[in-house]
Amino acid sequence: MSGAVSYHAGLSAEDQVARDYVRRGFPVAARRWRGKGGEIDLILRDGAGFVFVEVKKSRDHARAAERLRPQQMQRLFAAASEYLGQCPTGLDTFARFDVALIDAQGRIQILENALSG
Repeated sequence: MSGAVSYHAGLSAEDQVARDYVRRGFPVAARRWRGKGGEIDLILRDGAGFVFVEVKKSRDHARAAERLRPQQMQRLFAAASEYLGQCPTGLDTFARFDVALIDAQGRIQILENALSG
């Protein structure tokens, strides 16, 4: 897949996942939020807290999950810490890390708390 096609496929996947979360009552706080530590695909409100979501798309859910690398997780944690540092309650703010997997047919599988240590 070329860079431009991959980029647009990623945006489409993120839009699809954002719509799914919004339908379930999680408003979007930010998309593709970039901090010094890295980028977060989606940040959603969960009451007074946040859900940080990494979106992965591939031909099937297993392949999508394989695309999540340890370095990416470290960057996600660093960026989330930076984001939470801007909140009134700082790092004491509730946060959850989900991974959203999308297959070639557009089916979404959400792995809640997938990155909890």
